[in-house]
Amino acid sequence: MENYRHEIEREEGMLVPGVVYASSEDFEAIKKDKTIEQVRNVAKLPGIVGESIALPDCHRGYGFPIGGVAAFDVNKGVISPGGVGYDLNCGVLLLRTNLSIKDFKGKEKAFAEAMNKKIPSGVGRGSPFQVTYKELDEILKKGAKYLVEKGYGVPEDYLYCEEEGCIPGADPSLVSEKAKKRGIGQLGTIGAGNHFLDFLSVDKIFDLKAAEVYGLKKNQVVILIHCGSRGLGHQVASDYIKKMEDEYGTDKLPDRELAAAPVNSKLGKEYLSAMAAAANFSFANKQVLIYFIREEMKKHFPNPEIEVVYEVCHNIAKIEEYEIRGKKMKVCVHRKGATRSYGPGRKEIPLPYRTIGQPVIIPGSMGTASYIMSGQKRSEKITFGSSVHGAGRKMSRSSAVKMIKGESTKKRLLKENIIVESGSARLVAEESPEVYKDIDSVVETIHNLGISKKVARLKPFIVIIG
Repeated sequence: MENYRHEIEREEGMLVPGVVYASSEDFEAIKKDKTIEQVRNVAKLPGIVGESIALPDCHRGYGFPIGGVAAFDVNKGVISPGGVGYDLNCGVLLLRTNLSIKDFKGKEKAFAEAMNKKIPSGVGRGSPFQVTYKELDEILKKGAKYLVEKGYGVPEDYLYCEEEGCIPGADPSLVSEKAKKRGIGQLGTIGAGNHFLDFLSVDKIFDLKAAEVYGLKKNQVVILIHCGSRGLGHQVASDYIKKMEDEYGTDKLPDRELAAAPVNSKLGKEYLSAMAAAANFSFANKQVLIYFIREEMKKHFPNPEIEVVYEVCHNIAKIEEYEIRGKKMKVCVHRKGATRSYGPGRKEIPLPYRTIGQPVIIPGSMGTASYIMSGQKRSEKITFGSSVHGAGRKMSRSSAVKMIKGESTKKRLLKENIIVESGSARLVAEESPEVYKDIDSVVETIHNLGISKKVARLKPFIVIIG
């Protein structure tokens, strides 16, 4: 078996080793940008434990590489917003339906156009779903559960989410008025960038037992939603990066983008509470999208059933416990463009999934497969319970626009029976399949590493992006 572990040569100031998990081919590509330098820089932050990790979907990000994982001693370490990301809790939600691909035959184009009109998308785009500032504070505290209590869903919607759709400890008073103003009109929207709403069919089953537990079967239509906390989360990140720069400075850091505060400091705790509030906004955002999807699908299909399989978080920091060098330790795990991959038996995942491990949702690009995997115990030993969040970019957005024409991509995908709906040809170019790494290679790597196990492959037939 190929050795997927690539240890980075240590340099002065690194407190722990740096490691990249990837195939040899992917590792050669990873070395071409600043990812390796960022892995080394993260390894120099105070209180880091274990290793500074980059997963096979990694590429250069702000401060930390996207696809980066690092854990910090809660008593001696720091929390860095650059290690969490700007789009806080930019996660993926998987819905299953009682429909098969045959039910969509002949309806694809009309349905795609109707769904594109129903779901607001694009930079700064607002939503018909409006709330008061008082209601917004409740959403920041209670996440998806608040909306379900108001009639916009069923309890199973949040019970099958990471953290049951609400990260505890959220404090709306620590979210700035500017952040609230940016977010209040954006519930039920997917935004732009690599955010999407995909309709896919289950193309192949690898693990029959796990697929049955997750409620998946061949040719079944499922829905993937990838979006986050929109302008609210972005502003929370900006606000706290500046606060940490002002209070602690960046002169002693290997990169000013790694502005940080001690986890147990007043500012560190305030950031965690504000981050939790933004994460809860993201859960609520996707809950409104579930409501919109159910409304629209009733117009096109008799008695459609849309149920949550699972929702995972990306761009998040969590206080978790791991055994490090034989000693149990509470750490603050940063997952920047990475997701949890908890194995069987963990109380943090829904009871029906505890014999299998949590669903790990790996979306591909608009023209490639996506995968459902199951979390494995090995991830808790080598990646702080983490796995990849997608294929990972191999080309910048600016380069993509220079080399690719969005309309050409749409026409090519249509020949492959994939309908793409987008308000921007430029965005289609930025998110074309060729700008991403090979999703199959990335999935094989983490499957062979044993941090996530293949359950099912999904094939897209309708893609809606901002």
